[in-house]
Amino acid sequence: MKYLIYSIIIVLIIGWILGFLVFQILGGLIHLLLVLAVILIIYNWFIGQKNKE
Repeated sequence: MKYLIYSIIIVLIIGWILGFLVFQILGGLIHLLLVLAVILIIYNWFIGQKNKE
């Protein structure tokens, strides 16, 4: 599950970069994907902290 979350994060960030540089029309959607990637990173960090305790 941990690797799946990292894979999703990488795909979302790559999609954001491509969308920002290539597809200016879909900028709002791409920024939403970036926000989702950041939320997943924070979520994964909190889950990792709980598992260490």
